[in-house]
Amino acid sequence: MTTRKKNIILTAVALSALTVSLPVTEAAPVSSGGGQSGALEEYSLDEIVVTATRTEKRDVDVPMSTDVITREEIERGGAQNAAQIIQKVNGVSFASFAPMGASMGTMINKATIRGIDNGTLVMVNGNPISGRGLYNLQEIPADSIERVEIVKGGGSVLYGSEAMAGVINIITKKGPDNNWTLGFGNYGQQKYHVNVGAKEGNQSITAFYDVNKWDRHNNASNSDMESVVPANNGQSLGVQQFNVRDIKNESLGLTWQANPRLNVTYGHYDATVSYDKYIKSLTALGVASPSRLHAGELIYDRKYTTVRDTVQVNYRDKAWEGSAYYNVSTIESDGDTWRKDVTKGTRRDLVKTYERYNTKEKHINYGVDGQHEWKLGDKGSLILGLAGKHEVYRVLPTVYTKTGREYERNQWGVFGQWEQTMDEKNKFILGARETWTSGTTWNKNYSDFSASGQFIHSLDKDSNLYLNISQSFIMPQFGQMFPASATGTSNPNLKPQKGINYEIGWKNLSGGHMWKAALFHQDIKDNISAQVNRAGGLSWTYKNEDFRNTGFEFSCDITGKNGFSYNYGLTLQNPEVKSTGKGYWDRKFGKIQLVGGMNYQRDKMKAALTFSYLADRVQTPSDEHSFRTKPYLLTTLTLGYSPDAWSEINLKVDNLLNRRDNTMNSSSAWYTPGINYLLSYTQKF
Repeated sequence: MTTRKKNIILTAVALSALTVSLPVTEAAPVSSGGGQSGALEEYSLDEIVVTATRTEKRDVDVPMSTDVITREEIERGGAQNAAQIIQKVNGVSFASFAPMGASMGTMINKATIRGIDNGTLVMVNGNPISGRGLYNLQEIPADSIERVEIVKGGGSVLYGSEAMAGVINIITKKGPDNNWTLGFGNYGQQKYHVNVGAKEGNQSITAFYDVNKWDRHNNASNSDMESVVPANNGQSLGVQQFNVRDIKNESLGLTWQANPRLNVTYGHYDATVSYDKYIKSLTALGVASPSRLHAGELIYDRKYTTVRDTVQVNYRDKAWEGSAYYNVSTIESDGDTWRKDVTKGTRRDLVKTYERYNTKEKHINYGVDGQHEWKLGDKGSLILGLAGKHEVYRVLPTVYTKTGREYERNQWGVFGQWEQTMDEKNKFILGARETWTSGTTWNKNYSDFSASGQFIHSLDKDSNLYLNISQSFIMPQFGQMFPASATGTSNPNLKPQKGINYEIGWKNLSGGHMWKAALFHQDIKDNISAQVNRAGGLSWTYKNEDFRNTGFEFSCDITGKNGFSYNYGLTLQNPEVKSTGKGYWDRKFGKIQLVGGMNYQRDKMKAALTFSYLADRVQTPSDEHSFRTKPYLLTTLTLGYSPDAWSEINLKVDNLLNRRDNTMNSSSAWYTPGINYLLSYTQKF
């Protein structure tokens, strides 16, 4: 490492030590994914984590790298949705095409954990919400979230496919909460939220409605229009510019808490966004046609719509835990195209034309998950569980796709976990899962056996060392085998993605500090990734490749005095990918990540300043060598004032330094908007 890089790291750490998270106050008992209150009280420096081991444990006792964002931290941070909540977590990043996390149909904004951008299992109340690996965190409003638990490292033994990099479990509010919020800001930002609830005895019902809007973000992306014909391959036809407009995330939810053990939730999410692509400039190669285009002309205008409905039933008591869920989502891309690429001899032209672009697909998955826990004397416990789900993938008819296609399968899993205390200092946890598919449309089934082991050595009651070795896997998704887009090439012979995570860690709670450190290594075989083919015309397909990463994470949360508290984190890593097309190990993502925050809350005032810095970065095309790109620095300042116990005024300011940062890690570059703010007023009733 060069002296310059060392100075950057030392300076950033020193600055982050002056910043932070919010003060630590006693909170209510933890609400698990099943919705019941646990017997243990939680504190912001010593959270109770359920997701990591499917049992209630203090964070310091969990033998995995974990982060918990509480309701108080969410409110102080000013996040509008789940995507913004996780954006500044150590070892985690959330790439975004546009403000408010607006995605481009199936090209979603991905939560990347430790450099793995296709292995995050997203759950709500312990139930998966994604269809064929697609999720939209921006659809889940922050005002509806009680807490977020993040587990880094393999999680497939307990939760099945897709948990290669880790698990994000979003736990929603269950109790009554009556308030409304109205907010406005620059870039045409608007926020409307109302939450109502009632409680009688052990029963309660809560409902919310949430709308967030963003008018326009011009010049969100610039890129070369490269020739894809062999005669001119790699030559630029000009520069194209993307503008984003009419972003709208609308959601509503309903939760019925029947008793402390049983709850039912319903959620509806509707997200829309429009992307316009213009010709910014042209080269001679791109203007040879008699029907030539000119700079400033519109190439295409597309609207992307995602509609999702979810229903969950969750039950949990001292020994039994079970859930049933139903998810259905429809994703559509629709728009007009006014440019066509043609070849004349050795030349490539952009010719004016018109054609309709329209793709539409539907994902349905429903399933059950249940477990029972037995106590094995005073020192041991055993969990056995069963999970099953049915998956449906439909390519719906459109003006482009005249006939629809449908694929189905069942996915089953049997899992177990044995935890045993050996003596007052040492404990181990062993887990295993067998997963298999059945009833596939083309009679091509998969199976996988994964195992995990954790060893915990207690230094004292608030300090532990641990070793974690976990296998994980991802079953190929229908949309990867049979893409809905006309440019997508089918690959029904994808192999399941398999990997293993090695981690040695230390956690310590003392003197108002929560220290965490972890050294990790990840190996993934047959990593499923989209690869572009430019020969003879632009197309893409999903293929298997390999991935590896070795790194170190360190973080500290500090309870300060006089209403102050702080947090900072550092991740050093080296993600690399090896595709069949390249044949060599290529860099990916970024090597250095720094996060931090400073928080203040006292009397009627509160404030929070947070940042995430990703440096030594590269962008990695699927068919070309990676290339360096500048670091990004994401900053957020929130200020709050409560005139009385029933009202609150909040100001949230993003991108304080007015930077134009690219948050993507693939070949394309999508940039953050300039400094932007949202001023909101909340009234409780």
